[in-house]
Amino acid sequence: MADLTITAANVAAGANAAPVNQYLAGAAITQGQAVYVDSTTNTVKLADADALDTSAAKGVALNAASIGQPITYQRYGNITIGATVVPGKAYYVSTTPGAICLESDLSTGDFPHLLGFATSTTVIALDPKACGVAKA
Repeated sequence: MADLTITAANVAAGANAAPVNQYLAGAAITQGQAVYVDSTTNTVKLADADALDTSAAKGVALNAASIGQPITYQRYGNITIGATVVPGKAYYVSTTPGAICLESDLSTGDFPHLLGFATSTTVIALDPKACGVAKA
């Protein structure tokens, strides 16, 4: 498989969403991308599974933002992800910055960070969790 192909215009928070919006973007971000909070700059950036710090996704962006603009991201709850997903499958932070993939797409040395499980062909129930170690 490959990273999800997300149509930004189709990304939407569910009724039980827990969004956060007190940060500024530290990178150009597109709606539907996985994001983390950079503790050094206190800005939101694109998550990727290449390193422990950058893999620590806090959620998925609900709006697009350029560097320095306000960003809202969803931490928990159902999100219409703007892509086709497989119900029951777990979705993770990819090694491509901001992208989302299946665990099977990660390789040895990558840092798995669960974003959530698909509950339908268009919805992921977000509940980010890190395993904290590189994949063997």
